[in-house]
Amino acid sequence: MALPDTNDDGPLDNRTVPPMGMTGPAFVEAAGSVVKDIEQYYSNLSSRPVLPSISPGYLQKLLPSTPPVQGEPWSEIEKDIERTIMPGITHWQHPKYMAFFAASSTYPGILGEMWAAALTSANFNWICSPAVTELETIVLDWLAQILALPDVFLSKGEGGGVIQGSASEAVVTVMVAARERYIRRQLEREGVTDPEEVEDRSCELRGKLVAIASAEAHSSTKKGAIIAGTRFRTIAVHRSNEYALTGDQVRTKLEELKAKGLHPYYLATTLGSTNTCSVDDFVSIAQVIKEYPNIWIHCDAAYAGSALVLPQYQYLSKQMAFLDSFDMNMHKWLLTNFDASCLYVRKRKDLTDALSITPSYLKNDFTDSGLVTDYRDWQIPLGRRFRALKIWFVLRTWGVEGLQQHIRHHLKLADLFAGLVKGRSDIFRILTPPKFALVVLMVKPKNTQPKLPDVDGGDPRPYQDQQNPVNPEVDDEELQKANEITKEVYTRVDATKEFFLTASVVSGVYAIRVVASNPLAEEKYIRGVFDLLVEVTERVLAEK
Repeated sequence: MALPDTNDDGPLDNRTVPPMGMTGPAFVEAAGSVVKDIEQYYSNLSSRPVLPSISPGYLQKLLPSTPPVQGEPWSEIEKDIERTIMPGITHWQHPKYMAFFAASSTYPGILGEMWAAALTSANFNWICSPAVTELETIVLDWLAQILALPDVFLSKGEGGGVIQGSASEAVVTVMVAARERYIRRQLEREGVTDPEEVEDRSCELRGKLVAIASAEAHSSTKKGAIIAGTRFRTIAVHRSNEYALTGDQVRTKLEELKAKGLHPYYLATTLGSTNTCSVDDFVSIAQVIKEYPNIWIHCDAAYAGSALVLPQYQYLSKQMAFLDSFDMNMHKWLLTNFDASCLYVRKRKDLTDALSITPSYLKNDFTDSGLVTDYRDWQIPLGRRFRALKIWFVLRTWGVEGLQQHIRHHLKLADLFAGLVKGRSDIFRILTPPKFALVVLMVKPKNTQPKLPDVDGGDPRPYQDQQNPVNPEVDDEELQKANEITKEVYTRVDATKEFFLTASVVSGVYAIRVVASNPLAEEKYIRGVFDLLVEVTERVLAEK
């Protein structure tokens, strides 16, 4: 269908100027209505179902197939938020949302987003808006201090922080920097300087580079290696060590790869894995990696890094001094609206050497002077949003004490849930010790104690996860029965749409994850999800 040419009314000089879509007074009225609706949304969120009950393609049936020809007043547009959008929303801030990890949203964060939208600019260098760059440097230094990160990550030295869109984006950024740093150093060691020889040898080296990570590391590491055009290998980790990567395991893998003529250039470590919130053994890894100074060490602390606001976890912060980079998401557990992934690097020059390209149209006296930071050289995209504003609002609203209280609240809820699960040890088994408000459990068939892969005192042989060949030990009949029953329980709980949980497979064990870490989480919902799990589990066990 062709759209009418509404401006084809004669010579250019005689054409009318299109009216403004919304005037200032109309904006004030509309914004007031939106703010009121948002407040009502949060105040009454618990009364909504946490999950949508729609089928794919539902929205196409509710909206016209062609765009509007004439503009509409806001009073008509806003009606469609509830009618068309809300039916298809999974409510991540809902107190019954206990899946994946939280994506925080708070009023100060929303206000920061409003101002960032009002001041919209691309912010690819300092001169675009000096306040945007300088506030980012300040608030990330504040956050580094709150998390007790080593001084090497502060802007006063050679390092510093930068806000990325997500932890996955941070991984790709540092992986590219790691690749280029390794190649640059190798060419220097080989004495290659001729431009053509540099290009040819660089291509040869890229074909032999390999990134490594724990089998429990987030999938973004593998995706980052694909984008960087390098190999990727995983290291099996074991339940007997709570799925933590150790220095001995790293050494074994490095020697294996080097024996094959490959060049390990990047190692991913984890503080709080997705499956079980496992924490790698940073102390032993730091000792081993001293022998491999050209490998970039990154720590993915996307979710659990927020817990470093508490003194009880800051012994981990002290172990981070050997890292080349560290990343955590304030938008997961620290009260800041998506997106606010905070990446810290030991040496910012490693990023700028790999990512800095300055055509003539980006040159200016301030950048050329070297006295200002251009964050475009610390990331993949050129343009960037004013994300520091919402972080500033959040840090000032809560302060360090408020942030600590927020994290402690969720840890107490997790302890409560874990205690309830242990109280029904006749039907449940916790797979690993609860960490960072995450509890991972399985269902036990009646009168059995399923043998788990790599249990303490059991067979210590490495077990590969579900993406790799299955270890014969996992073919244990009782474990298979437990997996089937746990999956059935999860499926039925999920079908109720009363609570939103997620399931996973950890070393061949089907498990249910429960994590309540959004700002609206409360004890009554923790008890509610436990009661539902018990009810469904007893019904399934009776049937089986």
